[in-house]
Amino acid sequence: MLGANSAWGLLSPIAKIVMLGGVITPLVLTELRIAGAMLLFWAASCCVPREHVPHQDLLRFFFASLFAIMFNQGAFLFGVGLTSPADASILTTSMPLWAMILAALLLKEPVTAKKIIGIALGAGGALLLIVSSQQVQQTMIVKSGVWGDILVTCAQLSFAFYVVRFKDLIARYSLFTSMKWMFTFAFICSMPFSAIRLSKVPWGTLTTETGLAILYVVAVATFGAYVLIAIGQRHLRPTVVAMYNYVQPVVASLVAAYLGLDRFTPLKLMAVVMIFAGVYLVTHSRTRREIEAYHQAQQAAADSAEQDNKKAAER
Repeated sequence: MLGANSAWGLLSPIAKIVMLGGVITPLVLTELRIAGAMLLFWAASCCVPREHVPHQDLLRFFFASLFAIMFNQGAFLFGVGLTSPADASILTTSMPLWAMILAALLLKEPVTAKKIIGIALGAGGALLLIVSSQQVQQTMIVKSGVWGDILVTCAQLSFAFYVVRFKDLIARYSLFTSMKWMFTFAFICSMPFSAIRLSKVPWGTLTTETGLAILYVVAVATFGAYVLIAIGQRHLRPTVVAMYNYVQPVVASLVAAYLGLDRFTPLKLMAVVMIFAGVYLVTHSRTRREIEAYHQAQQAAADSAEQDNKKAAER
């Protein structure tokens, strides 16, 4: 999860670079992500044992692809095109909150004090990290849009639903089997909307910088990130998976400081500590099974004490 969100931490500024010239639109970039990742996952699946997927699971993979890829990527890239990368980064902090709410509603996961405090700490640290950046503040003033903000928020809600609702499906198959079918369905659904625009792109006019940025978006921020997400989704609870979303602004801030675009101040160090403290609290919060086991142990102890009292009274 740390690796996947580190890759996504660079996605907003790099996607913005790709779309600045106006040659690559959000729709075209979304299709490039989906088509490129689909080909890579099919190629990777040839290196692992083939798995049979029944029709009912294929149908679930179809719906999983809508929430994890189509709605998530499409809404996010369109949102970035209409707002600033800063606003987009800030709004990604809402995903753990959505995941906690959906996990409580759909999976009956407990909303513990540790989770609430952890999410609040992480969100506060992420917001502090973003707002304290001078470069981000300038960008926020220049290019911020309400519709873009709404779309980025919808992208976070969509992915949170995927993380919560389809955890069991992803755990049932190898990650390459899961991802190849999800990206195939996403490709089939998106191609009718983007085929004409793809054919009109003047590919020969793209600069080397744009080409490398597209390669990063496809190979690293899509193929590589979804591989890591699938692994994390198998072993971690949905709320914990979502909490690593707070790593994205940390990565963006560190890279900006490394490139000399920003300074890493003590205030930002405090924000990073808040983020990882929040992740730690959510990771170590009790699961539903642990809480149920605790209550069962208490009940068993109470029953045993009651029986001992009865025996003592009889004697």
